Amino acid sequence: MTSRERILTVLRGEIPDRVPVVPFIQEEYLNWYYPGRDAYDRVDDVLQLADEIPFDVIAKHNRFMTPRFMLHDHENWQVNREKQLEGEMWVTRIEITTPERVLVQEIVVPDAGAATTGLIATTRKYMFEEDADIEAFVKWLPELNAEDAQLMRDVNMSWCEKIGDRGINAPWGWAGVFNYVAELWGIENLMMAPYTNESLYRALMDKVTDAMIAYNHPMVEGGADMIGLQGHIANSASVSVDYFMANVFPYEKRLIDAIHEQGAYTVYHNCGYAKTFYDVYCELGMTVWETVSEPPQGDNDLAVAKNATAGRICLLGNLDQIHFLKTATPEEVDVETRAIINVGKPGGHYLFAASDFLEKGTPVENVKAMLQAAIQEGVY
Repeated sequence: MTSRERILTVLRGEIPDRVPVVPFIQEEYLNWYYPGRDAYDRVDDVLQLADEIPFDVIAKHNRFMTPRFMLHDHENWQVNREKQLEGEMWVTRIEITTPERVLVQEIVVPDAGAATTGLIATTRKYMFEEDADIEAFVKWLPELNAEDAQLMRDVNMSWCEKIGDRGINAPWGWAGVFNYVAELWGIENLMMAPYTNESLYRALMDKVTDAMIAYNHPMVEGGADMIGLQGHIANSASVSVDYFMANVFPYEKRLIDAIHEQGAYTVYHNCGYAKTFYDVYCELGMTVWETVSEPPQGDNDLAVAKNATAGRICLLGNLDQIHFLKTATPEEVDVETRAIINVGKPGGHYLFAASDFLEKGTPVENVKAMLQAAIQEGVY
């Protein structure tokens, strides 16, 4: 099988020739492995790395993670973005002028040189401070225009052409519904909103869900095989199953179902606590849940998760890349990798990777040992 055939076979719920080995590679590790470059690309540079250290490619480009309405003007929606370095942090101030309100958000990200584009920003000033801010956002949020939609199609087509049979194109969408609204409103405000102002909460979540569905469509039309969604904020350590089902599930489910109806698979990212959510995730119906993180990063156990999901969704991940992969010997990495493969492999529905992106400082010999052991042990 080619890498593409192998991955797609698992996503269809079938048994491939071996477990796909699909490490998450982004700018931080690329900068570590290829120091001195002016920029890094999650398709071009990942394909080069896969030539040098063989693995199956799931290319997770982040070019379209920021929605287009946060980048340029639309009718009744003027955008001003200012970016400046404050000490060791890049601060971006986004000011959106609507006919009724001026909405302001400030986000910060560490200065990591050429690797900065791969880092996830945090919000320093939330866009929503009053109910009127949310009402203006819901009223004036622009639809995806034809030019942006065509750009997304064209770029995804180019990624697919480059990747070919070496893997699949799985760009990040614009977050997940709950995650994105948390960036605009703040997690504390968002979690309380269903109790303090349910009608406003529902209107906002519905609006964002509809916009996300429309936003992902041109990427699928351009050939995206799978869309990445972020779901780590509403994790099992922060919300109960009952809360999730009432206030998060309806929107994430509608988004996931829409992507599947558009013709693509989905990968739902929760890199932390999920132990009580296994049945919830199966009901959500994402194609893949990543990353089955074990303590201390999460509360998961691959064998338990494998048994609980029972082939209803695919699992991805499990090897600790924060501590173990950086400090173990190559021989220890080999043993641990084979043990993980033998838990995830039976019955399919499993893709091997670490429990998140590979980090700087990870010895190359350990990465090679991990990939080689996974490929050898993963044969069916």
